[in-house]
Amino acid sequence: MIGWGAIAQQISQVTGTPFVARIVREAHISALNHTTVLSDGAESYFVKHNDPGLIEMFRAEALGLHEIANTLTVRIARPVCWGTTEEISYLVLPYLELSARTQSDDIELGHTLAALHARHSPYFGWYRDNTIGTTSQVNTPHADWAAFFRDRRILFQLDLACKNGYDGALQELGHRLAEAVPVLLKGHKPTASLLHGDLWSGNCLAHNERPIVFDPAVYYGDREADLAMTELFGGFSAAFYAAYEEAAPLGSGYRVRKTLYNLYHILNHLNLAGRGYLGQAQRMMTQLLAEIGH
Repeated sequence: MIGWGAIAQQISQVTGTPFVARIVREAHISALNHTTVLSDGAESYFVKHNDPGLIEMFRAEALGLHEIANTLTVRIARPVCWGTTEEISYLVLPYLELSARTQSDDIELGHTLAALHARHSPYFGWYRDNTIGTTSQVNTPHADWAAFFRDRRILFQLDLACKNGYDGALQELGHRLAEAVPVLLKGHKPTASLLHGDLWSGNCLAHNERPIVFDPAVYYGDREADLAMTELFGGFSAAFYAAYEEAAPLGSGYRVRKTLYNLYHILNHLNLAGRGYLGQAQRMMTQLLAEIGH
């Protein structure tokens, strides 16, 4: 039995307003965590929770939410608090009524995402590691984007895939592809931009007729990596892309680079969800190697 009283007490302390969780209901909107709504009839809070040992995952998410919120660009819910009890680790957020995005939402999102990407860092990575889904995401800073993406993204996921039993053709292709990353990115010198990091359509909805994003996996990287993920599973309108490019046009070569950047997410899905993503990962690697005649 989860002791919601301790979490309600922390909410009271942080907000400065007494809160008692009189209503507790499951939210059923996350495949990776448990989700619960706490309410006193007037105020409501959304609680993501999991095993106690996963507190660093929630802490990193909270810090990433703050990092984005402090830019005053893309709209995001600031975390209320986070912590652990004997039963769970948790992250508390304001409860929001969400809906599908409209075309006008997508136009605003395109402009505000470009503004987010205009927040720069002298290095690629972040000051701490975080997670992509529940997979560790290594953000140790690096001055070179190609080396960062090869080592911290592709090779990290390949090593994890090997530990998960995906060896053979995937590893052979994957290591050839990793060696080719500097060639695929030759001449491309992106500025280290603040990224959402996990920008698929399920992490971007609307609240009060304005777009809002959540569940980030932030780091500073090539802004094209965020744009690439919006294309991976679809769900973003032509108006979104037109608005983004109006504010921050993409460079030549994006078509190839987006496949490379999305390979990271497909490898992560392979490690999280299983063999159904194996063929797609191998096809992407083959396509990328063909682009440079390897």
